[in-house]
Amino acid sequence: MVYTIKEVVSYLEKLAPPSFQESYDNAQLITGTPMDKVKGILCTLDATEEVIQEAIELGCNLVVAHHPIVFKGLKSLTGKNYVERTIIKAIKNDIAIYAIHTNLDHVANGVNKRISDKIGLNNTKILSPKKNLLSKLTTFVPHELAPQVASALFNAGAGNIGEYSDCSFTVEGKGTYTPSVNANPNIGEKGIAHTEPETRIEVIIPNHLERKILAALHQAHPYEEVAYYLQKLENEHQEVGAGMVGNLPNPMEEKDFLTYLKTKMNLQVIKHTTLQNRQIQKVAVCGGAGIFLLQDAIRSGAEIFITSDVKYHEFFDAENQIVICDIGHYESEIYTKELLLELLSQKFSNIALYLTKVVTNPITYL
Repeated sequence: MVYTIKEVVSYLEKLAPPSFQESYDNAQLITGTPMDKVKGILCTLDATEEVIQEAIELGCNLVVAHHPIVFKGLKSLTGKNYVERTIIKAIKNDIAIYAIHTNLDHVANGVNKRISDKIGLNNTKILSPKKNLLSKLTTFVPHELAPQVASALFNAGAGNIGEYSDCSFTVEGKGTYTPSVNANPNIGEKGIAHTEPETRIEVIIPNHLERKILAALHQAHPYEEVAYYLQKLENEHQEVGAGMVGNLPNPMEEKDFLTYLKTKMNLQVIKHTTLQNRQIQKVAVCGGAGIFLLQDAIRSGAEIFITSDVKYHEFFDAENQIVICDIGHYESEIYTKELLLELLSQKFSNIALYLTKVVTNPITYL
């Protein structure tokens, strides 16, 4: 089967909806024509000139990157810097670049779960869940058809709360209405007031699935005019957010854990705050620049916080309450390209999939 770039992008955006990304981000199709057929996909952390050249040599016309090559608006394309040169090279060679960045950071099985798995954490959960991503949908259905409508809502993605699915609240009551002469009522008669025993159904829905769930409601509901309302919620979405925290199977001494961490994450160096002479059991992580989560890591009870891009004065903020480990931005997220390949292989096994062999880390160590 032949797939288009649009189909690949749609699949990835179901796994990590664009609405989950931060406002500053640019996770989207950056170059390329959506309806072009996919010849091959190259997975990478960064889309650089060298990666585009690698894609050309492999016969790939789609590069799936974690970091967007374009963050700020471009007012010209003259090749004056690496960003413009990369874009020009991609366009000249009909190569699409798709970036899946903070939206992949924020899903429960995304970047931070991959880091957690690499270092063997159990019982993982989002460190800082995001708010304002959920709504409550309320609708009113004739008693006998309530199970059918509820099932349609569940199948469309409503009623999921953490590890629980098909969650709803129902109340029985009476609905009243009078169909006009122009109406076409499924229940009741034109011009005659009608009272119908109804079930009130309430379910939690993720905002990014609102249109799909409302379409399912209208399709399953027996009424010509469907009565419903939506309420935006401030609740935290426990499956979406920044960072992750989990437990080691067994406690480890701090120095032993740092040695273990270097091995598991293939690190040359770790910058860290003063060790606290206590065992490591609970570990907080955030791929990329995650020091903004320091207080969340402390509140979680973690003994150590693994992230990158920590500034000099930010190390002082540990206040001897936690050990901060800066392992490097590239090093913290390099395994994201493996995650991308695994996700794509689950759906597109007949497309040639590759991991880049280009080391895009701009930092070297002596």
